[in-house]
Amino acid sequence: MEDLNKTLTIDDIARELGISKTTVSRSISGKGRIGAETRKRVLDYIDAIGFKPNPQARGLAQSRSYNIGWIIPGDSELSSLSFFQRCMQGVIDVAAKKDSDVLIGAVNGNNISGLKRIVENQKVDGVILGQSLRKDPAIAYLKEKKLPFVVVGSTEVKGVVQVDNDHLAACSELSSIIRMKNVRFVSLIGGDRSKVVNETRRKGFEAGIGSVKHNEYVNCSNVADIERAVEAALSDGVDCIICEDDYICFYVMSKLRRDGVDIPGRIKVASFYNSRMLEGIQPAVTSLQYDPMELGEKACSILLDMIEGNEVPERTLLGYEVILKASTQ
Repeated sequence: MEDLNKTLTIDDIARELGISKTTVSRSISGKGRIGAETRKRVLDYIDAIGFKPNPQARGLAQSRSYNIGWIIPGDSELSSLSFFQRCMQGVIDVAAKKDSDVLIGAVNGNNISGLKRIVENQKVDGVILGQSLRKDPAIAYLKEKKLPFVVVGSTEVKGVVQVDNDHLAACSELSSIIRMKNVRFVSLIGGDRSKVVNETRRKGFEAGIGSVKHNEYVNCSNVADIERAVEAALSDGVDCIICEDDYICFYVMSKLRRDGVDIPGRIKVASFYNSRMLEGIQPAVTSLQYDPMELGEKACSILLDMIEGNEVPERTLLGYEVILKASTQ
């Protein structure tokens, strides 16, 4: 049977059963007008010989490519690539179980030409956006095209399926813990405000820090910006810095250690995101732990359900872990 399966095609099955190729294709796909008895006869035959149509043949029969798009920001910092790679692994693992492949593309802010090319050439059945912007042209385009898509992250656009970690609750909880450590004055050092995740983390900080005196240094997009923010925070007399992500935290810690600032004696430090970038830093950093692979798995599973026409939740929030370390003792 195995040797037959290597050589048999839909044409061969049609000849063997004395029916048309269209009838065989419709029997396999379950679409189109075809008698129940004929379909059973075809399915029984291909089951007996162990025939499995290849993805191209199956795609033609069902008007499917059996590809999904994984779209990431092309302007991501190197520090972000680990997140996108781990998330992508989750996407690939789930897609493979459904005999689908993953096509990787990139967008750069308002330039979504790469996404448009993939969609308009009909290379994918659906798309996962790896990041969301506050004014996101990729979301607007995919809604217009009515192509199934899932956003890894959050958006205020109505009717968009989203999978995200509960950043609001996580950042609020960590900020509340910091508040209970008798800090007097806290600085939040944050990144690009056009990214939804950064704005969500800021809201969580505001909710959790409560009445403790605090200020914010935002849009810190490079090392020079981060170091200037640290100098300003120290000049202001803060006794705690909370960083919006691992990239910012790495350079905050580097700057403080280089300047001989005692952590946590003179100043406490925490991060709203933990990654390998913070491994080995001393003292170890209090942070929030998420699972990017789980995000990818869940986003892909939901997208495949959408492609199949199944109902899916509009918003799915995944969990987090607060990791308390020496940097806030």
